[in-house]
Amino acid sequence: SDVDLPFNQPSLYRSLVGALQYLTITRPDLAFVVNYACQFMQAPLNSHFASVKRLLRYLKGTLDHGLHFTSGPLILNAYSDSDWAGNVLDRRSTTGYCVYLGPNLISWSAKKQPTVSRSSSEAEYRALAQTAAELSWLGMLLAELHCPVPVPTLWCDNLSAIAMSHNPVFHARTKHIEVDYHFVRERIAAKKLHICHIPTTDQVADIFTKPLSVARFQYLQRKLLVLPHPMSLSEHDKQQLKAQAAANRSNPVQSLQQQPVVSKHKL
Repeated sequence: SDVDLPFNQPSLYRSLVGALQYLTITRPDLAFVVNYACQFMQAPLNSHFASVKRLLRYLKGTLDHGLHFTSGPLILNAYSDSDWAGNVLDRRSTTGYCVYLGPNLISWSAKKQPTVSRSSSEAEYRALAQTAAELSWLGMLLAELHCPVPVPTLWCDNLSAIAMSHNPVFHARTKHIEVDYHFVRERIAAKKLHICHIPTTDQVADIFTKPLSVARFQYLQRKLLVLPHPMSLSEHDKQQLKAQAAANRSNPVQSLQQQPVVSKHKL
């Protein structure tokens, strides 16, 4: 079918997806889908471009969404998750995490793991190690800014991965993740990290690892504090809009002639 054919304008696909990467700086709810689209930069198909156009239509309807920040205590909390063997092409897992400083989201990531994990526990533990490294860096950054924080808490929904992080005995079946194991175990032993269990229904990082239903996506989107907000214009901008509206009413033909040309690539 046509959807499985190569897209005839790969440069357009790369340009659009490259621009969408910058958007994830303020729209963490789009991190997973943009990361997925980036995996086909070299040879995109028509189906991939159709997915990008669908994402653009979603963005057009949520232009007023953005991150909200409020005052709160300086406490680090992180959520770590993975989608084991979620990629149907190479069966690699996806790591997702998000870090809160008080009530505010300050760091997040959605990234495909570099190697294939042989179990869900291994995939979750790799995600734990990556999140622990991010917490370590943020802790050092805040210390340099003279903002010391308590020991951060890392929330995970996989009991096996949590048990591995607290067990001082290194089993032979986990030797293939020895580096990640020792890194996380060392942080816990030094009392620089707490790892706690959280139910899957409350796992915020779920939005960074897999496609979700509309209700689930919107629920986690609110948890990330990606919310709509009223646009506020300066007084100068308001006066310019009023003047433009008055000019359009006085000369509607000229206003139509001044409209930009629509691109031939319809979204």
